[in-house]
Amino acid sequence: MVTMGRLEEIHDLRTVWPHEALDFTPWLSQDENITLLADAVGLDITVEETESSVGDFNVDIFALETGTERKIIIENQLEDTDHDHLGKLITYASGKSADVVIWIVKHAREEHKAAIEWLNNHTDDKIGFFLCEIKLYRIGSSAPAVKFEVIEKPNGWAKEIKKNETASPTQQLRYEYWMAFMDYAFGNATFAKEFNRRSPNRDSWMNFSIGSSTCCISVSQVRKRGVAVVELYIPDDKGFYKQLEAKKAEIENTAGMPLDWQELKEKKACRICVEEPSDFEDKAAWTSQFDWIMDRMLRMKNAFKPHI
Repeated sequence: MVTMGRLEEIHDLRTVWPHEALDFTPWLSQDENITLLADAVGLDITVEETESSVGDFNVDIFALETGTERKIIIENQLEDTDHDHLGKLITYASGKSADVVIWIVKHAREEHKAAIEWLNNHTDDKIGFFLCEIKLYRIGSSAPAVKFEVIEKPNGWAKEIKKNETASPTQQLRYEYWMAFMDYAFGNATFAKEFNRRSPNRDSWMNFSIGSSTCCISVSQVRKRGVAVVELYIPDDKGFYKQLEAKKAEIENTAGMPLDWQELKEKKACRICVEEPSDFEDKAAWTSQFDWIMDRMLRMKNAFKPHI
């Protein structure tokens, strides 16, 4: 018989993080830890600043959703929710013009669950509120393990349904394509380890974080030309593009494929891409398209990550 350990919850979070600002916020802002939260809420989060100024106050973490540049604020509370922090949350959201608001707490009271639900139901689809409880577990004398449990979140499904009611056939097919891609790609353990799941949309493109606000990996359905495109997208840093271009041979050798380097001198953005002929109307061909996209995304991340 295999000896099994007993999973135990650590109820006093302050045995691990004695102080919110000095211990928990710096811990959460580290890449490997913010990824745990990102996975729970379904967003790619790149931390920009901790203890970020909002007038005379400071929000615990100010971040961006990688690729979309949507502004994210994160407020931490290692206790039960209270009115004071709810008020701060709204104040900080206003001061930072936040698109996504995340409140992390030890325990969410019913009245505050209701308040976040009300905010999500009475705001448009450009802003979303998340209420998350943080849990700590250990087995025997093992190191603590962290889990974020989403208690309240934007009613994205209902909002997407509303969008789709007015979507054109092309927009609807884009949405179905991304939905199928997410289900297929994140059923692959290797891929899921390297990228965070995104919410499907009706856009022709979708961005995935590789741990930097300077660039991301973007996937596009270019229907006019009938090609799928995977690229390293650099929205506004010509100098960074030049640094990468100077290492072109090394990067392409690591990726195991030639890349199309596009400085786009007339624009702020730069692209380094590969593309493949693809018939997006043929649903039977989607799986092979997804395999190609996943393979190129993994190769590009492996090739560029050491230089970022």
